[in-house]
Parts: sequence; C-alpha cells; structure tokens
Amino acid sequence: MVPANFAWAMRPAARPLLCLDAGHFHPTEVVSDKLSSMLQFVDEVLLHVSRPVRWDSDHVVLFDDELQVIANELIRGDALSKVNIGLDFFDTGINRFAAWVIGTCNMRKALLRALLEPAAELQKAEALRDFTARLAMMEEAKSMPWSAIWDFYCLSRNVPVGIAWLDEVRTYERNVLSERKAA
Repeated sequence: MVPANFAWAMRPAARPLLCLDAGHFHPTEVVSDKLSSMLQFVDEVLLHVSRPVRWDSDHVVLFDDELQVIANELIRGDALSKVNIGLDFFDTGINRFAAWVIGTCNMRKALLRALLEPAAELQKAEALRDFTARLAMMEEAKSMPWSAIWDFYCLSRNVPVGIAWLDEVRTYERNVLSERKAA
C-alpha cells in the first residue's frame, strides 16, 4: 500500500536540506501550503511532522486535517521521493511506545487515504476545467472506506487492528517498564 520509496533511511550528508517543521510555523500558517512551492526550487526537503502546541512542538502526530493535507500534497505532487519524513513522538504525559505507534500510524493512514484518492480522474476533470466533477470527487473521496483497507493492511502484517495494539503496550508496561522503574 505504501510506496517502496517511503522509508526512513540515512541520506549522505553531502548538502544541507531545507527543513519544513510543521510544529514551528505561525498559527495561521501551515506546512502543506509550502510543500509544492518549495519543491519547485529544491531537489529534496526534510519534513518534520509534529503538531504545534502554543509555539512549541514535538508532540505526538495527530490524524488531523493538516496531516491529511500534507499527505495529499505529497501524493498529488508525486513528491514522496523528494521528501524525507521525520516524525516526532515526544510527549511526557503518555507512554513513549504508544506515542510512537499513534504518530507512525497516523502518518501512514494519511498517506493511505491520499493514495486512495482518484488522482487520475481529478487531474482529468481539472484539465477539462470541469471543476464541478473535481469538487464532487474530492468530497466523495472523504467518505471512502479507507479504514477497512487500513484494517486489512494491519491484518496482513499480523499486527493488531484498531485499538487492540494498546493491550500489547499495557502488557509491555507491566512486564518490562515496571521492572525498570523498580530497579
């Protein structure tokens, strides 16, 4: 489901990259507005996906509108090979493993939804200047059963579906983390 080039890999330190940090923009600005413009002028971008919390960031990535728009921009612009996605999981108020699962799954869910969008049909409607059809398809895509595909993806990878993963985190907290605290 996720393209093969979607991976967290070390890149050669040959040149610096422009970093767009979703958590450090003015509250009225968003990273998604910047991606397609920046990619016209640079070959590669580092995208730090986090959520802003009053001028601070580095909090667990939520599956919110901005995350979905970021994923849509990456897929619609065929930019996955040009963007290095870094996620943030820092939140002292919750379990770090849970934060990692929540944030990673949210990014992947947003990309899945973007990949399921009828991109070719949208582009055709736009080229024909049929903005009615384009809008109708974009709105219809919002209610597509993408979560059933996500559940199938999880099952095919032998990982818990839905909130069932939280049971495994709780077991880990009891059996491993509690021993660390006692020591």
